[in-house]
Order: sequence, then C-alpha cells, then structure tokens
Amino acid sequence: MTLTAEQINYCRRQFPAFSRRSGDDHVIYLDGPAGTQVPQQVIDAIGDYLAHHNANHGGLFATSRESDAILDRAHKAVADLLGTDDPGSIAFGANMTTLTFALSRALAKTWQAGDEIVVTRLEHDANFTPWVKAAEDAGATVQYVDINTEDCTLNLDDFKSKINSNTKLVAVGCASNAVGSINPVKEIAAWAHAEGALVFLDAVHYAPHALIDVKDWDCDFLVCSAYKFFGPHVGILYGKRALLESIEAYKLRPPADQLPDKWMTGTQNHECIAGVTAAINYLADLGNMAESHRQANLRESLKTSFAAIRDYESELLTQLLDGLAKLRSIEVFGITDPARNAERLPTVSIRHQKHSPEELAKYLGDCGIYTWHGNYYALPLTETIGVEPDGMVRLGLLHYNTPLEIERLLSVLAKID
Repeated sequence: MTLTAEQINYCRRQFPAFSRRSGDDHVIYLDGPAGTQVPQQVIDAIGDYLAHHNANHGGLFATSRESDAILDRAHKAVADLLGTDDPGSIAFGANMTTLTFALSRALAKTWQAGDEIVVTRLEHDANFTPWVKAAEDAGATVQYVDINTEDCTLNLDDFKSKINSNTKLVAVGCASNAVGSINPVKEIAAWAHAEGALVFLDAVHYAPHALIDVKDWDCDFLVCSAYKFFGPHVGILYGKRALLESIEAYKLRPPADQLPDKWMTGTQNHECIAGVTAAINYLADLGNMAESHRQANLRESLKTSFAAIRDYESELLTQLLDGLAKLRSIEVFGITDPARNAERLPTVSIRHQKHSPEELAKYLGDCGIYTWHGNYYALPLTETIGVEPDGMVRLGLLHYNTPLEIERLLSVLAKID
C-alpha cells in the first residue's frame, strides 16, 4: 500500500506552509528532521484551546474541567501512537532533551561505582550527553558502541559485547536523525534485559516515518517530540508504569505523586498538548484515507497510515538516491543501496566536493529548497565519521514531499556538479 498522488495533494492542501513561494516556484521543505510543517487542524486546535478552554489544571470550574479533559484525550492519543494501553504511562514536557535530563538525573541516583551504561556513536547528543553526565555524577562507567563507518550503521557485534551484568542502562536511538539508519531496537532490548539492564529509546526521528510499538519492542522508556511528527513543540516520555511509579522523580511537593502528574513538572503547555492530539488525528486520517473508510480505532488507523507512509517515502528515497548517484561531486553518507531502504528512513546527508555544507545549504535556500547544514546535534556521529567542524547537508524527506520536488532538487544540484 502506498499513498497516491491525489492523496498526497490532499495532504499538502492541509498545510498552510505550502502556499509559500520562492520566486515563481513553491518552497520545497526538506528541513523536516529539525521540525516538520504543521497542518491547519493542529493550528486550529491550539487556537481553540486558547480561545475557549484556557485554564490551569485541577480547578472546580468549567474551563478547568474542559482543559483537563483535553489533556486526558491527549494522553490517550499518544498512548495509541506509541502502542501502549496505559495513558498514565505518558508524560509531557518542554522537549525531549529536558525530559531525558530529568529521567537521567533520577536514574543516576540508583547507580554507583562499578555500574555501567551503554550509549552509541550514532546518537543525537540528547540521547548521549545526558547519560554520560549522569554516569559521571554517579561514578559509573560509560561504554561506547562503535559504528560501521562505511554505511553509518551500528556495529551490532560491538554493541552486544558492551552489555554485561554490570550494565544498568542501554540508551539507543530508533533511527539516526543524521543519516536515517534504523536500529534493531527490539533485538537490542532483548540483549539488555537478559543482563538485567533498562532500555531507553530515542524515537524522535523515527516517529513521523514509521509505527512505534513500545509493547512489542519491550522498551522501558521511550521519548519523542510532537514537533517532529506534524505537531507543536511538546516533548513526550513513555515509561513502564512500575518503573515510573518506583523511581524517585525530581518534583515539587504539591503535584500528585500518581501518574502521569509525577513526571510532568510545572504547569504544562496545555494549548500545544491539545495540538498533539490534532497531529495524531491527522496521521490517523491518512490511514482512513488510504483504506477509503474509517478504521475500528485510532491505533488501527495509525498502523494503516504508517504502512502507506513507509511505502511512499521509500519510493521518494529511491528516486533521490538514484539521482544523487549520478552527480559526481556529491558524497552520500549512510546506506545508499535502494535495496536496503527497509534499513533506513528517507533522511539523506551529503557533502559537495567543491562547496562547503554552509555554502551548499545557502545555495539551495536561495533556490527555495530548505535544508539544514552542520551536525544537527548528531555530534557523536559527525565526530566519528570525521566531518567536523563543517558537518553535512541534510535532505529530509517526508510524506508531504513529492517526486516533482525531488526532480527540482536534483536539477538544482546538477547545475553545480
């Protein structure tokens, strides 16, 4: 199953950003890995909350009750998105980084000298430095998993060798935000649990592209960010209930110690949490559209949506990789064989032989093609593959991109090949 051109055009009409033009052409948004564009229904949900339901948590009056009901619906929607039947295991926060630092600080109180944690060199720094610093505070040892530099994938033999009876936590991303490599997180979780270690997954980059399933993966914690899956700037933390209940959280005294309040420090961004539900509903509607009828429940619609998204984005990725392979001056990092598309997401980082990443990004931007240059906070990776300090240029495809946009991108790149 894939999304048809008619369905993609329908999707694009829901995004006000796509009306923006650069000269005679529409802007091409390839900056999605740093934050996707937002459909109108998300914007409307945020505005509706502020206009009609704006109140703090737990009041005995109408708007507060309405606000709390909106938040309850958001917990349930995110639970469906992540594949858990426990909405109380979902906590919202300012962003993934803040939530990760908070959890790492709490977990570090249970570590001591001789304990070990495992991180990888394929990570976004937000799933690297918080754990390294937490280990330093506790006197624990950090084990670093190497990568296969030729295709920017994890060295799984090295990974497995780093996990032992002293390991307390394994932190790994579901997919690289720099080069798109997908990691076998279910297998990694099984290795960690066999040694009694906890597993923390960073699904920020994975979330807009493929179905998350915390129950099937058996992870202990998972984080993602709504602004990476067509929503507003809100961070999301999932944890197994028993763990979230037993771990001591750094929190104020008045908020409840029950879930999910225990891990949601301070007054939350209620209006944007309302927008999170709208973003998930947007994704579910793709599944309903692909099936030509409404699914039995939200989770089933999301399963259909992501199956269609994966197929469509794989087609775009093949088109992009085939085109880049014909450009002599372009170097592509990561998996380049379209036969291995199942092992990666449609996020492609490149360098040009004659132009720095900054120069290339500016050239593309001046042509109305929006990309990011630098290391995109994936510093452990860019240090390992030797592209610091300039980094790379990232071309981030999403289901709202089109084959015509890729043709235009390749045509622009060919002019400076």
